[in-house]
Amino acid sequence: MTFAVIKTGGKQYIVQEGDELVVEKLVSDDKKITFDEVLLVADDATAKVGQPFVNGATVKASVVDEGKGEKKMVFRYKNKTRYKKKKGHRQPFTKVKIEKISAT
Repeated sequence: MTFAVIKTGGKQYIVQEGDELVVEKLVSDDKKITFDEVLLVADDATAKVGQPFVNGATVKASVVDEGKGEKKMVFRYKNKTRYKKKKGHRQPFTKVKIEKISAT
């Protein structure tokens, strides 16, 4: 069982082949994405740790879905001054399925 730690959108994710993952919005013309920023690749016997990235390691994925997440409310309030503001925000996301992890 091979797994990897990838970095995308300022976050790190542990992935295996076949996993579906929701990440920050990725801009891509086609439905295939390659993650080059691989921090760690490991299987049952060995592990390769990058400094900061593993040389030649890639994780290939396909785009399953794109959209916006749930609405998050931002509320600002100052007492005794009649000041209040309410604002909503929906973060765009990309849902990907991990196809292949290669360590070479």
